[in-house]
Amino acid sequence: MSNTMWGGRFSSGPDAIMEEINASIGFDYRLAAQDIAGSRAHAAMLAKQGIISADDAASIDRGLGQIATEIESGSFSFSRALEDIHMNVESRLADLIGDAAGRLHTARSRNDQVALDFRLWVRDTVDALDIGLADLQRAFVERAIDHAASVMPGFTHLQSAQPVTFGHHLLAYTEMVGRDRGRFRDARNRLNECPLGAAALAGTSFPIDRHMTAQALGFDRPTANSLDSVADRDFVLEVLAAASICAVHLSRLAEEIVLWATPQFGFASLSDKFSTGSSIMPQKRNPDAAELVRGKSGRIIGALTGLLIVMKGLPLTYSKDMQEDKEGTFDAMNALVLCVAAMTGMVRDLKPDTARMEAAAGSGYATATDLADWLVRRLDMPFRRAHHVTGRIVALASERGVPLEGLDLPALQAIEPAITNEVFGVLGVRHSVASRTSYGGTAPDNVRQQAQAWLNRLNSLQA
Repeated sequence: MSNTMWGGRFSSGPDAIMEEINASIGFDYRLAAQDIAGSRAHAAMLAKQGIISADDAASIDRGLGQIATEIESGSFSFSRALEDIHMNVESRLADLIGDAAGRLHTARSRNDQVALDFRLWVRDTVDALDIGLADLQRAFVERAIDHAASVMPGFTHLQSAQPVTFGHHLLAYTEMVGRDRGRFRDARNRLNECPLGAAALAGTSFPIDRHMTAQALGFDRPTANSLDSVADRDFVLEVLAAASICAVHLSRLAEEIVLWATPQFGFASLSDKFSTGSSIMPQKRNPDAAELVRGKSGRIIGALTGLLIVMKGLPLTYSKDMQEDKEGTFDAMNALVLCVAAMTGMVRDLKPDTARMEAAAGSGYATATDLADWLVRRLDMPFRRAHHVTGRIVALASERGVPLEGLDLPALQAIEPAITNEVFGVLGVRHSVASRTSYGGTAPDNVRQQAQAWLNRLNSLQA
């Protein structure tokens, strides 16, 4: 049987293997809502321009509304023989309203139709994701306020570097997610142009009003070049790039949660809500939610890489290769939405062991830089010499197996005679974090101010 969509050019149907590789309804059914919205806007425009009758347009709109209801209720029957969501909807529309359904495809092609549907889906997903990311930021900020003064080690090379606060650490991720949201918003701004009306690739001779359909569908404007309209997928690539960066941020925090939950670190724990056990070791509490967030970053990054490779060798305009743009994108964006929700839950659930963190913050001579800074401030010593003196003091403390504050004054003066008792006021971890008052620093008052500023932005919808 020939496919009626292809008309008289083909006298027989496709081979079974051809049907298997060609059909996209198994995944692009997810574009149903966007496809119907685009078709309704298109039909309304055709009627306004006198291209189809008002009666036909009304029948089309009524039929599309019924199809939307059937799909939402689960009673709609999708057919692989009809290849994709566009032809499934159009075929059902013909069942419902007869010949008038055939007028819907006037002045458009599946090329601009799918470009429209996918833009709408990506835009809807970015909007939903922004809400989730804002909630994640709120979770960070609320916990940061609670732990503005909770001391923990700051690390470089995963070695204790300088004391910071847990609140300051959480605000670092607040900033990262803020930039993620900015990247998604920038991508949304660029994708918000309507390709409908570009038709197959060259535009159409019908007197259509592309501005009308663009406005009806919430776009800023129609796309300006018909070739670019159907050939472009950089709007997907840009969103996947933003998604990949966001996934990396989530993965880094997930890795930290995994480390913190180990007995060796013991900095924090997750409740049963976000942990699992072992089938053989009854003592185990595994931070599986964090591990899965970390793991799912691979499939998100993979979707970006996969689509880049699909697109890199395609001449203008549309090629069937571009059908491969959807499955990876659907999977990646679904994974990211899930990861954001899981991380938000974990941040709110996380129970830090503040005593353990503070004890660890004092290990590894983490206040050595405070000692060097004191030598510069109080003794007017050049920093490079202060660094050398401090290094000798750290070596002595390490040799004796004591913290810096465990050395007595004579021991310190044996290395640098000008040192006074005042130095002991800067060697504790709490003194250290309190002294970091520069803008963006870890001092508790700074953390509270930054957290409150973020909370104000989130509450005023300006973030």
